[in-house]
Amino acid sequence: MALNIKPLSDRVLIEPVAAETKTASGIFIPDTAKEKPQKGTVVAVGNGTKDHTMTVKIGDSVLYGKYAGTELKLEGKDYLIMREDDILAII
Repeated sequence: MALNIKPLSDRVLIEPVAAETKTASGIFIPDTAKEKPQKGTVVAVGNGTKDHTMTVKIGDSVLYGKYAGTELKLEGKDYLIMREDDILAII
């Protein structure tokens, strides 16, 4: 099912990976103590600007800053929308 959203300009829509629920030693992490994920998958990409061509494409796994982007909920899922400049790396 395709999303009915198209980011404008140099913005990117990212689906963050799920936060860890258990440590490597088997301890369960409560919701209040979970780290905000800094890794996700690109779901939609804007067209860029005349000065900035887009580097990322749909399906890329990316790393981004801890406080980058704006959180939004679409069709029951959580997403982040941010400028491509806020993405640190493609992995």
